[in-house]
Amino acid sequence: MTTPAAGRRLPAFARSTARLVRRVVVFARRRAVAFNELWKHSLQFRVTVSTLALSSAVVFVLGMVLQNQITERLLDTKRDAAIAQTRAAADTAAGELVGLGSETDEALTNRLENALKKIAITPTSQDAAGSAAGTFVPVLASGGRNQSGDVASAGPFGNVPPRLRQFVEADQTSWLEHTVTDAGGGRTTYLIVGTPLNTVASPLQLYLLFPLTTEQNTVSTVQNTLLVGGLVLLLLLAGITNLVTRQVVRPVRQAAAAAEQFAGGDLDQRLAVLGEDDLAKLAVSYNEMAASIQRQIRQLEEFGGLQRRFTSDVSHELRTPLTTVRMAADVLHASREQFPAGLARSTELLVDELDRFEALLGDLLEISRLDAGVEELAAEFIDVRPIATRAVEQVRVIAGNAGSSVELVLPEDEVIAEVDARRVERILRNLLANAVDHSEGKPVVLTVGANETAVAITVRDHGVGLRPGEADLVFNRFWRADPSRNRRTGGTGLGLAISQEDARLHGGELDAWGEPGHGACFRLLLPRSQDVPAGDPPLTLPPPDRFATEVPLGIIDVTAAPEAIFAEREGIGQ
Repeated sequence: MTTPAAGRRLPAFARSTARLVRRVVVFARRRAVAFNELWKHSLQFRVTVSTLALSSAVVFVLGMVLQNQITERLLDTKRDAAIAQTRAAADTAAGELVGLGSETDEALTNRLENALKKIAITPTSQDAAGSAAGTFVPVLASGGRNQSGDVASAGPFGNVPPRLRQFVEADQTSWLEHTVTDAGGGRTTYLIVGTPLNTVASPLQLYLLFPLTTEQNTVSTVQNTLLVGGLVLLLLLAGITNLVTRQVVRPVRQAAAAAEQFAGGDLDQRLAVLGEDDLAKLAVSYNEMAASIQRQIRQLEEFGGLQRRFTSDVSHELRTPLTTVRMAADVLHASREQFPAGLARSTELLVDELDRFEALLGDLLEISRLDAGVEELAAEFIDVRPIATRAVEQVRVIAGNAGSSVELVLPEDEVIAEVDARRVERILRNLLANAVDHSEGKPVVLTVGANETAVAITVRDHGVGLRPGEADLVFNRFWRADPSRNRRTGGTGLGLAISQEDARLHGGELDAWGEPGHGACFRLLLPRSQDVPAGDPPLTLPPPDRFATEVPLGIIDVTAAPEAIFAEREGIGQ
């Protein structure tokens, strides 16, 4: 019957056991993870462990082979000597038992015991076989049974296994290894050799029990020696492998560290050259490669600097004559009504191209400053929604001239982010102008979305779209998807390139998607804080309405084309 105290102790013991098991599991899991990390990141550790594992397998197989060979040799030597000694002992016993006949049970037992004594004190080998076999315990047994029904025997006949008796009683000299348990519980293994005594009138069998204690001790000593020697050998192999691997891995690690510093901008980083071996040749080759790359990088930097300086200088120098030409063009444009029709049209074209030329100069100056890395981000925490609204208002006239409408989708709550309002507004203006230019009179949708870490703004049009591979080319400078198309917005070809650089300056990115016949979508992703990466974008690419032909729902503001434009398109007032 279980007492209440014992009942309480049992759950407590179970809980402590469960905690111990959990700790062991956690510890084993941590060790496994640490081992896995070390295995993945350390070549020296992998080579050492692999060599140690393979060496352990070789040492184990070699130890097993040596142990088996030594054991077999010992047993073979013991068996040969034991058989020779048994035959000699059989001759001695036969001489003592000559004339054995129908004696009484007591007389038969006495003669057998006397024969055993004779065997024990008489040298039984002329070639030292007896000394090779060692000590033994003799047993004599008759082939029949006495009057009481037992086998007449002398010596520990009960230690002889019945299986061996069958072979000896069948007139065969046989042997067997057999373990005997004594009265005290001790166990002794014997090599038992039995032979029939055919020279006497009555059938008798002689058994000699040779203890294998010496051989077992020898095998145990060999096992311990092999075990200790194998462990020492494995430790030496591990140390040697670790040392040799370290000599190879250390220069590789130094080369990796030097390459990492070189990639980080330390172009003067070089490897020390020691000796003339393969690793020294590797260091020389690396140093030559680093020197060549350094020269090329410096040449490219000098060339890039000259190119940027040239672009900036030319742009600045062109401003003075451009200002003069602009003044003259404005005078001509103001007096165009007094000119003939052809000259008046030329004056208008001159003013339009001067506007485009001034925009191109401004973009060239801006891109040169971005390339030079001298632009700074004037970021502050503001609501992004008014920026999107201003950008839409600025393309109102362009959209009207193109016959398109611009829809604005804004969230109801404020979208506060640390941004440079001027740059973000310029990005959106460029994206909207580009979308209107390729919308073919279909609606353009600007959507603002936000999550905890990022703000995303997409500009979606349903015009001609982009062919496969063009989404990566639209941000290249002066690239046009279709050079034969006429621009409605008068762009310079640098707007998207500048927009991408402005996005990168914010720590964000500008992506594009498009499919022929389904329009295009540009997504601006900005972090809400300059100290926190943007993470997952709140708006996806491709857009959810990638195959939609209708205006998406949720529009809160629409900038439509002027009525005069629609009237002109419908033929009203002509």
